[in-house]
Amino acid sequence: MLLLTPGPTPVPEDIRMAMSKPTLHHRTPEFEEIFAQTRVLLKELFGMPEVLMLSCSGTGAMEACVLNLCRAKALTINAGKFGERFGKICEAYGKEYTELKYDWDTPASVEEVVNAVKNDEKIDAVFIQVCESAGGLRHPVEAIAKELKKIRPNIMIVADGITAVGVEKVDTTNIDALISGSQKALMLPPGLALIGLSFEAIKVIEEGGVGYYLNLKTELKQQKKNTTAYTAATTLIIGLKAMLEKLHVEGFEKLYSDTKKRSDATKKALEALDLKIFPKTPANAMSAVYDEEAAKIRKILKTKYSVNMAGGQDHVKTTLFRINHMGLVADYETAWTLNAIEMALEEIGRRTYDGTANKIYTSEMYK
Repeated sequence: MLLLTPGPTPVPEDIRMAMSKPTLHHRTPEFEEIFAQTRVLLKELFGMPEVLMLSCSGTGAMEACVLNLCRAKALTINAGKFGERFGKICEAYGKEYTELKYDWDTPASVEEVVNAVKNDEKIDAVFIQVCESAGGLRHPVEAIAKELKKIRPNIMIVADGITAVGVEKVDTTNIDALISGSQKALMLPPGLALIGLSFEAIKVIEEGGVGYYLNLKTELKQQKKNTTAYTAATTLIIGLKAMLEKLHVEGFEKLYSDTKKRSDATKKALEALDLKIFPKTPANAMSAVYDEEAAKIRKILKTKYSVNMAGGQDHVKTTLFRINHMGLVADYETAWTLNAIEMALEEIGRRTYDGTANKIYTSEMYK
């Protein structure tokens, strides 16, 4: 079965082999050396002065950032299930917040976010997705962060980059925390969350520190010494080191370039089949298609062509399908998927198969 869901992504065989070696104890010089080398590579990937590794899913990192970087009031941007999640975390802790809500295909307005902050002096942290994967949407995070820092330099900008880190170079100039997870572009099993931190975020964390297990002050102190406050996800960190070394050989910029090229070519091929790309500002991480027969198309792909791709959630559960572009996706895998979609469209009586999708995809990839 070809796995092209937007997380978890397939784990390459050489990374699985790296993780299959005998288990190391996390309080040993041997593991501390692995941890130190991984931290160096992560700082390069994130382009930030500090990166933390947490033994949890990306949601745990989201919760940690709400707890440790928002003292008074949060502003959350909700254009999908994951933007909604930031608000739910605030509710769970009784933290005051304001939510700006958008349709799932619509990016946040820079002007509206800036005005919300201008009109509420209590807001000291903003929480937003780089890529809202519920609909494959790319928010103008960098532009929002730049304008907010002009009017309130000390405000914390927290960006969920779970489906963006490793997909594209996120400009972290004005971002204070950038979140990621192991099971997306880094092509590892789920269970490891990452948070890149600015110098300003480090200062806020060191002056505060909230919670117990998700207390970033405690983690920051320990991870600077190449260990963790609690049991480290040793096997995943070993795999992460191997994956980052693999990507480092050809350079992260090549990874970003290849991913964008694959994403753009796929979207053009889908549009050539008269399929509608869902978001107004599509992310490179995936191609999200809105179609009334999306569930039927997905079923044919899975049962007849061994392609497993994700549908939508909530109100677009049966009318959306999403094709993953994160990680080291081979050209033939995307080509096979597009060809299968075109054959599925013929099967449901939408169009006659003529190889259009692969012609467009191939011409775009190799021009």
